[in-house]
Amino acid sequence: MKKMPAILIYCLIVFAALFGIINSPTALVLGFAFSICFKNPFKLYSHKAINYLLKVSVIGLGFGMFIKETLETGKAGFSLTFFSIILTISLGLLLSKTMKMDLKLGHLITSGTSICGGSAIAAISPVIKANGKSISIALGIVFLLNSIALLIFPSIGHLLHLSQEQFGLWCAIAIHDTSSVVGAAMGYGEEALKIATTVKLSRTLWIIPVSLFSMFLFKTKGEKIKIPYFILLFIIAIMINSYHLLPVSITSVLVSGSKRLLVLTLFLVGSTISITDLKATGIKPVFLALILWIFISVFSLLYITH
Repeated sequence: MKKMPAILIYCLIVFAALFGIINSPTALVLGFAFSICFKNPFKLYSHKAINYLLKVSVIGLGFGMFIKETLETGKAGFSLTFFSIILTISLGLLLSKTMKMDLKLGHLITSGTSICGGSAIAAISPVIKANGKSISIALGIVFLLNSIALLIFPSIGHLLHLSQEQFGLWCAIAIHDTSSVVGAAMGYGEEALKIATTVKLSRTLWIIPVSLFSMFLFKTKGEKIKIPYFILLFIIAIMINSYHLLPVSITSVLVSGSKRLLVLTLFLVGSTISITDLKATGIKPVFLALILWIFISVFSLLYITH
């Protein structure tokens, strides 16, 4: 009977996630709050569910991408995207080793910063077999920085007299999640929003090569290289959508459902983390994320304005 209130609240939050009542950051916070207030009654099952739901969510998101259009519209920012990703990942790997922090956690933070925030973390984590604690911490830090960027980037853009084209490109490169990119660019102008959205979408395609790179990077000695099936299915989903093999009415449902599954997954991730885990992790992940975020923000801004 003592578990009944916890189970009821747990089920209500799951319901809220699946029906689009809460968003990703809220789900993660609620999961963490739940783990503090109650003992997770489904902790064992949560860990198993996280692994599968992340993969299913990533595959489903592929049905919302058009490879040809995304590559065409992203040409303007291709060189900046390429160099920013390569340099950020290199710096992240170097700093993670220098700071002697958990390399998988460091790589998740680095991937989220360099590509597209939560989606990148969701895609990379099963590839490198990251645990729930690492996923939760990486997502939490990325969401926090997203919130800050959403608030301060438009003001910085106006202060520096950036054009709409410049601001849109800067947003797409320096802000992690697509939702925050859209939010920041929307208030700056229609042209900024258009550029930010298209460049960010082209940036999202880098999940594929970075996932494959991550697979090689974290391969244990003697382990055979196996391309994760969900990455292949993610590519197939993009191709199906690109060639309009399914009607929009179906693909839109698949994308919407995948986003809601991802929100649910973030709640599950948060519900498996504890204060003890956070204390054991320390402040290093926050420092890493801040350094990488400042680097990619300054680098991209200088690239755009000079």
